[in-house]
Amino acid sequence: MIHPKKLAQLAKKCQRMLSAGAGAHRRHASDMAADECCSTVSSVVADEGHCVMYTADGTRFEVPLAYLGTTVFAELLRMSAEEFGFASGSDGGRIMLPCDASVMEYVLCLVRREASEEVERAFLSSIVGHCHSYNASCVCWLV
Repeated sequence: MIHPKKLAQLAKKCQRMLSAGAGAHRRHASDMAADECCSTVSSVVADEGHCVMYTADGTRFEVPLAYLGTTVFAELLRMSAEEFGFASGSDGGRIMLPCDASVMEYVLCLVRREASEEVERAFLSSIVGHCHSYNASCVCWLV
């Protein structure tokens, strides 16, 4: 599980990103369908209550802040910190997750449907340690 201090740092980073782009054009939550809440979007700034994350293949996701407290995201963020670090200057301060877009879509589906802790653990055990190199990034695959 990710340390609460690191989770707080991540939340502060998201808040700074939101406040820095307050004047930028953004999509509003009311403009999005319920199933779009976590999908890829192309605006510069995340919607209120969301955090922007990128997968290892470069796909951008806006994730609700409430999801960051789940077991699955805590583990993905821990893996991300190990693989990429939180404050990497080479990627513009992006939060990079060590999985590809299809795995991220599955994670979002698990969290959105409030999967049981057993299902989350099974998913996590299927991706931990089953990674291979993809453009110098770790991409997790389901086995």
